[in-house]
Amino acid sequence: MANVLKKPFKLALIQLATGPDKTANLAHARSRVLEAHKAGANFIVLPECFNSPYGTQYFPKYAETLLPSPPTAEQSPTFHALSALALETSTYLLGGSIPESVPSTNKYHNTSLLFSPDGNLLATHRKVHLFDIDIPGKITFKESEVLSPGNKLTLVNIPPYGLVSLAICYDIRFPELATVAARRGAFLLLYPGAFNLTTGALHWSLQARARAMDNQVYVASCSPARDMEASYNAWGHSMVVDPNAEVLEEAGEEENIVYAELRPERLEEVRKGIPLEGQRRFDIYPDVSRADIKLDE
Repeated sequence: MANVLKKPFKLALIQLATGPDKTANLAHARSRVLEAHKAGANFIVLPECFNSPYGTQYFPKYAETLLPSPPTAEQSPTFHALSALALETSTYLLGGSIPESVPSTNKYHNTSLLFSPDGNLLATHRKVHLFDIDIPGKITFKESEVLSPGNKLTLVNIPPYGLVSLAICYDIRFPELATVAARRGAFLLLYPGAFNLTTGALHWSLQARARAMDNQVYVASCSPARDMEASYNAWGHSMVVDPNAEVLEEAGEEENIVYAELRPERLEEVRKGIPLEGQRRFDIYPDVSRADIKLDE
C-alpha cells in the first residue's frame, strides 16, 4: 500500500484554552508547545482557531493576512510566532487554524498552517467544507455568513516519515476527502476541530474512528478545551485513533496534551489482517482517488 509510515514518531495534540486576547493566546500556545517538545514530540498540533475565540462574529476582527507569503509580522503575528516556535523546537508544528483575510478578494477563510523543523512554511489548508448546520432546539451555526471555502485537498510530505493530510473540523464529515488523501499516500489524517456539545456528543469520536477504519490510517482530531463561559462551547476530547479504529489516547474536556506513538508496524499489521487494498471492486464502483482533483502537495 502506498500510504506507509517510514519511521515511528511521537505526535502531540494540544487541547488549548483560548480567550479574547490574541497575544495571550499565542504566548499560552507557545508554553504548551514547549512542554510537548520537552516530552519528546516530533509533530505538534494546535486546535482550530487557537489564536482567537471561535465564532462568525470574531473572524473578521481576528483575521490575519497571509498572502503574499511570507507576510510581514504586522500582517500576521501568528505566522511568525509559529515559524519561530517550529524552528526553536525543531518540530513539525501545525497551527490548527486561524481566521485569514484576503484583501484582494474581500474574503475570509479558516486556514491551517504547517511549519517544518527549520521554521519554513510547508503547507496551507483552507477549510473546504463550511460548518453550516441547523439542528432545531440544539444549535444553528453558519460559517458561510463570513467565511469562504477553500478549494484544494492538502497533502504534505514530512521527511523522514511520509505523507500526511491536512483538513479542518467539518471536513471530517466528508469521507471522499479522506479516501482520496489516503489513496494518494497519506498515512495520517489531521483534523484540528471545534465540534460543539451537540455534534461532539453525537459524532466526534465516531467520525475519527470511521475515517481511520475506512482507510486503515492514523487519524488525529485536536479540539480547543471546553469553556462554558464562552459564546461557543467546544466539545474537547482530542484524540488519536489507530488504523484499526482503536482510540490510542483521548483527552477530557479540560486543557491537556495528548501524546501517541505512531508506528509503521501497526499499519502493516492492520492491513495484513484485513486486506482492504486488494479487495476493492473498482469494476463495480469508481476509484474516487483517480478523479481530476485539485491538490496541494
